[in-house]
Amino acid sequence: MDLSELWPELTKGISNFTAGNALMILVGLTLVALAVLKEYEPVLLLPIGFGCILANIPMTGMAEGDGLFRVLYDAGIGNELFPLLIFIGVGAMIDFSPLLSQPQMVLLGAAGQFGIFGTLILATLLGFPLNEAASIGVIGAIDGPTSIYVSQKLAPELLAPIAVAAYSYMSLIPIIQPPIMRLLTTRKERRIRMEYAPRPVSRRALVMFPIVVTLTVGLLVPEATPLISMLMLGNLLRESQVVDRLRKASENEIINIATLFLGLTIGSTMNAKGFLDLDTIQILILGLLAFVFDTAAGLMFGKLMCRISGGKINPLIGAAGISAFPMAGRLVAKMAQEEDFENFILMHAMGANTAGQLGSVMAGGVLLALVTAIL
Repeated sequence: MDLSELWPELTKGISNFTAGNALMILVGLTLVALAVLKEYEPVLLLPIGFGCILANIPMTGMAEGDGLFRVLYDAGIGNELFPLLIFIGVGAMIDFSPLLSQPQMVLLGAAGQFGIFGTLILATLLGFPLNEAASIGVIGAIDGPTSIYVSQKLAPELLAPIAVAAYSYMSLIPIIQPPIMRLLTTRKERRIRMEYAPRPVSRRALVMFPIVVTLTVGLLVPEATPLISMLMLGNLLRESQVVDRLRKASENEIINIATLFLGLTIGSTMNAKGFLDLDTIQILILGLLAFVFDTAAGLMFGKLMCRISGGKINPLIGAAGISAFPMAGRLVAKMAQEEDFENFILMHAMGANTAGQLGSVMAGGVLLALVTAIL
């Protein structure tokens, strides 16, 4: 066989390489750069970016048949396994005592989900079917596992842009939220000092909390049970204090492995053919609006609580009512300290942030129930 006959086979990757592939590889490189240079959620963006690069190298066979990406997708996303495993690890890392000692923070966690339903309505008006609009709205929770779980159930064809939007906006919290906080609050409000005299939370209460939440949510919103139960299982491992090995495995090996494979698989769905279209651009814009709406709603409810309390509540904590734990809570505390170095509202912010984590899961379950019933 001479070289002229071998040449097409040797150059098939180059001959099938398109401008769309080049553009998506640049997107993947951008995600990797954000992870490495800016350290924006590197655990998420690095594997997503690298998976995107691999997905746009033609003729690799990794996404077809029994290729690596197809196997990972079927094993961990097609059956929602990876998001559920991640939630066990998240639950093992969450301390709910700030929420239990300040139960009023539940209101901020609920307010922080407004953008989900506002964006759902907007997406419907733009012509998206109800199942797709609901999946897009969940981006506003800034909760990657919940977004993946809901979109896989309702609109699997939109999984790639929804997952990328959810995780990308989560990593960009330090850029997106501060301007909204400054716009909707005054310097005087941001300087409000909150007394932290937490009610003592017994070990019994901390152990009973995940069990009670699982039973309550399971009976009221059965569709949310898989997510909430895994989150609460992880928290029970933490608070029981009798299974330290399982707790450590959950918040380290299990969540790290699941996050690696999840990110790589999500990135692998970002191929040029399926990703570069008008719907993707609309989803990214709507997801950003959902995030903005959630943050704004939390801040406005925080201002309301500030007014009702006679100026004793710093409205900034409303911005922590989204699900991005613990980034949103830490950012709120940092913003308050930038205005007044001796202003410590971290525990209040964490109370709202953990409430937002629960709220996002319940909101996802409510959407699943409503959309499934309507359709």
